Amino acid sequence: MKHRVALIGCGRISFKHIEAYVKNSDRIELVAVCDPIESRMNKRSEEYKKHFPESEIKKYTDYKQMLSECKPEIVDIATESGKHCSITCDCLNAGCHVNCEKPMALSTDDAQLMIDTAEKNNKILAVDFQNRFNAPVVKLRKAIDEGRFGKILHGMVQIRWTRDEAYYKEAPWRGTWEQDGGTLMNQCTHGIDLLQWIMGEDAVRVQAVTRRFMRPIDAEDFGAALVEFKSGAVGIIEGTADVYPKNLNETLSVFGTQGTVVIGGLAVNKIETWRFSDAEKKGDTEEVVLNPDEKDPPTVYGFGHSAHIADVLDAIEQNRQPLNSGKNAKKALDIILAIYKSQKTGKPVELPDNFSTLEMKGVFSK
Repeated sequence: MKHRVALIGCGRISFKHIEAYVKNSDRIELVAVCDPIESRMNKRSEEYKKHFPESEIKKYTDYKQMLSECKPEIVDIATESGKHCSITCDCLNAGCHVNCEKPMALSTDDAQLMIDTAEKNNKILAVDFQNRFNAPVVKLRKAIDEGRFGKILHGMVQIRWTRDEAYYKEAPWRGTWEQDGGTLMNQCTHGIDLLQWIMGEDAVRVQAVTRRFMRPIDAEDFGAALVEFKSGAVGIIEGTADVYPKNLNETLSVFGTQGTVVIGGLAVNKIETWRFSDAEKKGDTEEVVLNPDEKDPPTVYGFGHSAHIADVLDAIEQNRQPLNSGKNAKKALDIILAIYKSQKTGKPVELPDNFSTLEMKGVFSK
């Protein structure tokens, strides 16, 4: 018996969700799509049907009607970020497992409500941090778990992309405090998640500066932050949507007493540096590991969605939490919200804390 999934939200990112269903078609079946814009709904339905022409996919403009009539086992949510909490909780309360696009919410309260609602209903809540499944990142995490770095001293993530005016005009909710947040919350959340996950300890203190340099939005298009972790290690975040003239790189660097790794490329998909004190013993010297034939993915979304969905299915079948559980995903959100609060107050922020993007309204008013 295949898992029955329904997709809510058929906009920009949803094609990666369709791709993931197709690649997991031995275990999953798309049974419904939902979007208030019918043309987008039809487009995603047809993309899936190219691979499975006989599929019957129901279409809805009202997700509550879909939940009532279709009763999917899993709901995949790819709507505006500001709607994630309410839709997720409705789906969980309807008895569905949920996979939600990043960021999971725009406030600490909403994120915790989603986690609590999943626990109350004994359902899985997963969040799309697909870059954890990038092959170089998996290799890096294995080295972390094996203790090959010795003591981790500091790490850095750089997201140097561009989002032009056309991107924001395409969907007016983008860049708003009510429905999105800025570059850190939207484009950089993947890198921030990777940084905190790789560092291996919870963040305890954040100090940051953000700016709205160029883009026609309410929120920031640039941010930089220092993150202190419980272990004493330091994280550095640099994120921008202002790079000329196109996306440049997303790079994760980790520095320890016995190891140095840099993963770069367009979206953390290429090992650029791999140096360990035990490399000869392990047989993975830099000369062995580096592959000049590696190529960037066709988009910054990378190749990880299919592996992420497979892990969600495994978690359901094995009655365990997925790697990208709601509880794990909230840690990146907490850091981003602390960055925002630090910008607003001009002071460091101690974690855990409580904040919302709505509290940032007017910060960049001219």
